[in-house]
Amino acid sequence: MTLYFTKDHEWIAVDGDIATVGITDYAQSQLGDVVFVEVPPAGTAVEKGKEAAVVESVKAASDVYAPVSGDVTEGNAALEADPSLVNSAPESDGWFFKLTLSNVAELDGLLDEAGYKAFVATL
Repeated sequence: MTLYFTKDHEWIAVDGDIATVGITDYAQSQLGDVVFVEVPPAGTAVEKGKEAAVVESVKAASDVYAPVSGDVTEGNAALEADPSLVNSAPESDGWFFKLTLSNVAELDGLLDEAGYKAFVATL
């Protein structure tokens, strides 16, 4: 499994042509306590850089962008019952959705973990 990051603070874990997407620990810390999450349902086609999910916290509502294009295979239903999973486990149980990659080449423009940490250090 390979892990990538975006400058919009999403992470994407890729295993073959299946990817799992969530927001980073940095993003959840900036949002504060998450109170609502809307994830895309299975079958939704998402496009790289376009809105794919919504997260609301005590501070603000924010869009979560698709780091790559593809078809959603599963939204994390656990987030509807317990949005705080985004705060407690943003890079594991707090994932937002899984998708089938439609263009593997889009992964080339994403950051690796070291690149993301270097980016966050400049903020």
